[in-house]
Amino acid sequence: MATAPRPRTTTRDPGELTRRLTAWLGTRLPGARATGVTVPASNGMSSETLLFDIDHPRTPVRACALRLAADPAAYTVFPEYDMARQYRILRLVADHTDVPVPGTLWLEEDPGPLGAPFFVMARAEGRVPPDVMPYTYEGSWLYTATDDERERLEAATIGLLARLHDQVPVGEARFLDLPGEGDALRRHVTAQRAYYAWVIDGLARSPLIEAAFDRLEDLWPRDPGEVVLNWGDARIGNIVYDGFDPVAVLDWEMAALAPREVDLGWTIYLHRFFHDLTTGSGQRGLPGLLRRDRVEARYAGLTGHTPRDMDFHILYAALRHAIVMLRIAYRQAYFGEVDVPADPDALILHHDSLRAMVQGSYPY
Repeated sequence: MATAPRPRTTTRDPGELTRRLTAWLGTRLPGARATGVTVPASNGMSSETLLFDIDHPRTPVRACALRLAADPAAYTVFPEYDMARQYRILRLVADHTDVPVPGTLWLEEDPGPLGAPFFVMARAEGRVPPDVMPYTYEGSWLYTATDDERERLEAATIGLLARLHDQVPVGEARFLDLPGEGDALRRHVTAQRAYYAWVIDGLARSPLIEAAFDRLEDLWPRDPGEVVLNWGDARIGNIVYDGFDPVAVLDWEMAALAPREVDLGWTIYLHRFFHDLTTGSGQRGLPGLLRRDRVEARYAGLTGHTPRDMDFHILYAALRHAIVMLRIAYRQAYFGEVDVPADPDALILHHDSLRAMVQGSYPY
């Protein structure tokens, strides 16, 4: 899997999208045209992003980004895509915090114009730590930065999380409550169990993922703690930076109400995921960036909340990521890009580190 080609991210035709986008744009700004429509190379595996410019003398914003719900014909990563929910989250964060998010322009819930619901926002200019090849590899702009520059980026990033968690009124975010019984953490994990069941429906189960769920129960926090708005996909690869300063926080489709540590565990682990891949290929990686002890200390200093039960939350992040990786691998198999091995756990790119966490031997 480590050497497999990058999975396809869409089955849609760019030319057709341009034509249909221009037709829709004319209903919002008569006479407007969409120009320079591109799909960025960093387009993710889930919702799709289109970049375009508006050609119109009275446009509110010229440079735009469009988030389009995943193509139902493309073996989607998640079972549903609620674009209105993502749009509402962006407005909520913009209204109640100083966390930088793109300005929202339009929400289109009718799937007719582009084949799926979407929203349009102002395009943020800057650079994003890449996933392919990972920013932990030699040659990336973050790898070639100085220690002081990476320290600046890390401090600013954890500051974003602290302000998000502290500033959003939970009462205004109740539309993000997950269904089910128990506290917010229990409902969050229950939702992940349901997601896993959807991923493996009709396919081989993952003994490793199921062992990780069992291990979570052993480590379950006695007091899950305060509930806050969680960004969900809280990682530096979803932030646009101007130099080393954040200018836009992107990708809110995994947002939910949960303890603070759910976001923190994801931030710490997703960096370790890329770092572990890098060291596994014989490179040095970025061992000093987003270290667990520094993230926890920095967050505590900013919020007054000392992160707790982090073994649980980092394992939970690795488990959640494993379910996503399994779905992406089955998606690659669906499109004939990879073969499914006899052991489904081999489809999980970080199976060795997840197994070490389950066994209690991972070097946190």
